[in-house]
Amino acid sequence: MRWLALSVTADLEAVEAVSEIFGRLGHGCAIEPLTLIANQTDEQALTGDPAAGYRVTTHLPDEAGADVAVQSTREALWHLQAFGLRPLGELAITAVDDADWTTAWRAGYSAQQIGELTVVPSWLDAPADGLVIRLDPGMAFGTGLHPTTRGCLLALQDLRPLPAAVLDVGTGSGILAIGAVLLGAQRVVALDTDQSAVDAARLNAEANGVADQIEVKLGSVPGEANERFALVLANLVAAVLIDLAPRLAAHTAPAGTLVAAGIIDQRADEVEAALAAVGLATRRRSVDGEWVTLLTERT
Repeated sequence: MRWLALSVTADLEAVEAVSEIFGRLGHGCAIEPLTLIANQTDEQALTGDPAAGYRVTTHLPDEAGADVAVQSTREALWHLQAFGLRPLGELAITAVDDADWTTAWRAGYSAQQIGELTVVPSWLDAPADGLVIRLDPGMAFGTGLHPTTRGCLLALQDLRPLPAAVLDVGTGSGILAIGAVLLGAQRVVALDTDQSAVDAARLNAEANGVADQIEVKLGSVPGEANERFALVLANLVAAVLIDLAPRLAAHTAPAGTLVAAGIIDQRADEVEAALAAVGLATRRRSVDGEWVTLLTERT
């Protein structure tokens, strides 16, 4: 079988969103740094330079319907710019020789230990004990590989005991909703504006045995809140957090907590100010590389 290799260069802020779009094609994706630099603690080791960006690549069977899939992918990448991300590179398409791309891409993935939680792809064995989230990379935004997701999962662990009800805005793969239930929440309302993410979150909740505790809905937070939550999760991007700040505040109960993530460090002050303006005061700022997670309290 012939394959088409689809690749695009992306800023660090957009890498996981691009991976989610490519993941819809069903054949995984690879993320490679454009530039390698010497590791400060190991001179013989090389690491990716986040400032230089990344190349994200996926493979698509070169068969009937491929042109439609390529066009829908191109349109989805274009729509990412609506979130205020820095521009992506042009989508490059290259014909490649036959290879088992459906499994070869898995080689770079392993179980991710995030505090007491372990995120395990479906093709790997899960640890015998501990809290395990079964989740395949590329199914939707939020795989456990990205610092924004890790920051939220660690914040959830720090916030225990969790309240009975949690709101997850921009649920993506559903990883935070699943993590919240495993950590003690009885019910999670999970929202996303992307139908593909809604479908993936529902499947992931079922795969993890928590579908009866997670209500996944298509849409964003409404302007007026019918229910206020003691804990709100919003792993989005800076521009969306700023735009939704009043609505997020409206859905956070008095003295409740909003965890805001997906914030590139250059915009952290801007997001913090927007949240403070609607009564969400920062209680803690956590940094992972170039990413910031804010724990805020509704005053």
